[in-house]
Amino acid sequence: MTRLQRLFRIAWVFCRYRLDALLPLTELPMVIRLLLLLAPWHLFPQPKLDRGERLRLALQELGPIFVKFGQILSTRRDLLPDDMAESLRHLQDRVPPFPGTQAKTIIEKSLGAPVTELFQAFETDAMASASVAQVHAAIMKDGRSVVVKVVRPGIERVIRQDIALMYLMANGLQRYWSEGPRLRPVEVVQDYETTIFDELDMQREAANASQLRRNFENSNLIYIPDIDWDFTTPKVLVMERISGIPIADVDALRAAGVDLKVLAEKGVEIFFTQVFRDSFFHADMHPGNIFVDATNPADPRYIAIDFGIVGTLAPEDQSYLARNLLAFFRRDYRQVAVLHIQSGWVPSHIRVNEFEASIRTACEPIFERPLRDISFGHFLLRLFQTARRFEMEVQPQLVLLQKTLLNVEGLGRQLYPDLDLWTTAQPFLEKWMRRRIGPAHLFQTLQSHLPSWIEQSPDMPQLVHDALVQLRGSSPVIAENVGTLEQIRQQQARADRRWRQLLVAGVLGAAAWLSTREDLPALAADVTPVTWGLMAAAMFFLLRSTR
Repeated sequence: MTRLQRLFRIAWVFCRYRLDALLPLTELPMVIRLLLLLAPWHLFPQPKLDRGERLRLALQELGPIFVKFGQILSTRRDLLPDDMAESLRHLQDRVPPFPGTQAKTIIEKSLGAPVTELFQAFETDAMASASVAQVHAAIMKDGRSVVVKVVRPGIERVIRQDIALMYLMANGLQRYWSEGPRLRPVEVVQDYETTIFDELDMQREAANASQLRRNFENSNLIYIPDIDWDFTTPKVLVMERISGIPIADVDALRAAGVDLKVLAEKGVEIFFTQVFRDSFFHADMHPGNIFVDATNPADPRYIAIDFGIVGTLAPEDQSYLARNLLAFFRRDYRQVAVLHIQSGWVPSHIRVNEFEASIRTACEPIFERPLRDISFGHFLLRLFQTARRFEMEVQPQLVLLQKTLLNVEGLGRQLYPDLDLWTTAQPFLEKWMRRRIGPAHLFQTLQSHLPSWIEQSPDMPQLVHDALVQLRGSSPVIAENVGTLEQIRQQQARADRRWRQLLVAGVLGAAAWLSTREDLPALAADVTPVTWGLMAAAMFFLLRSTR
């Protein structure tokens, strides 16, 4: 199908489901409004469905790429009204499989050998089929049971066409919709483009799986299947075949005697462990990708598959997010408001008191209630609506996190409706924050940064001098005030000496505090000889530089 044919197909679906009713007509220029009012879709009767269902059915009819986009869009409660977001959450990424003979051809081309030489047995009929790839069961020559994931033929060309059309629509929204600049629809499409093309690379997915497996090695929380790297290419992935109960099959879990409360709490713990301990999380944890190992029903373990979408957080976002969540748990709404402004998520000119009052109004109703009575999605919606009033811009780096947290909530509702998400998460976050400011983390930071600090310190006076010279040459006003520049240089030198003196005093104070701890030998045993050497060198340098 050519791009023009695809465009006509999209226009036909747009007309059939009367999606024109979703456009912000009153905010568009007069010429565009007139064109829309005269457009041919008015010849179609309006379906007797609500707008959310019309959008969901339209995306399903447009195909798997639009379905996946709708799934991601369903987590953007700042972009969509609640009824539409709820409808999009029910989009199913199920598409007919492509012929097994085509899968064999792709495997043989990628691995450079006939399927009969690569595997002891290979099932031509697909086990499962999704928008990007499908999965076949196989047995390796050494008898291991595996699954073989094969990328759909021609899918990259289809994706590029659809992404180009999405950019066209996003640019129109950003240009002509008053909310466009704040909601940044072009960035939403950019994020989706990155996500979907990452899913096309089976080696990237295999690397994600290997990282998660290493993070949870020997864990009783979750099991990650092993990757066979010798049989993995950009278009083919071979992975250990797992057996377990689908997490959506609650009746089977009950029949196996699984403790659903423990299972639900472990789901929350897995999420927060991935986000805050590892800063690397499985971002596609919908029920179809999660199974349960019920070998020990009293202590069940999750099994994850499909690692095409993972998320990461920068250290500063990780820290702000943890502090925000803890402030929510403690109902410290002023701290929440201050953190939003400090992080740059809300403009600095916003009045803290007004923002605090609005957050309190949105959040207070959700506390001290079991999960059965709380929709975290509704809570996010209210929070986004509050933040919208205070010019909060969309944070693309948090989109996958929101999506994953909504999936965790959905799993918790299915397994154990009385699960208290807040009570389960708060102790974990408090423990993580204590580790962040404890001696072990201090030692780790020193070990990581001391070499570069020591290496750069001798150059600092020259760097300050060069910066002042640059300032003097760049502005006529500053150039006329050489005396002021010299005063700044001298003040900087004095401040630098005072900083070193304070640092030495702080280190000595910390040492004195540590000497009073009963667990000092255990703490000291965790510090390597290299770290002790670096700390001694740093102290020697600081003491000399304070003279």
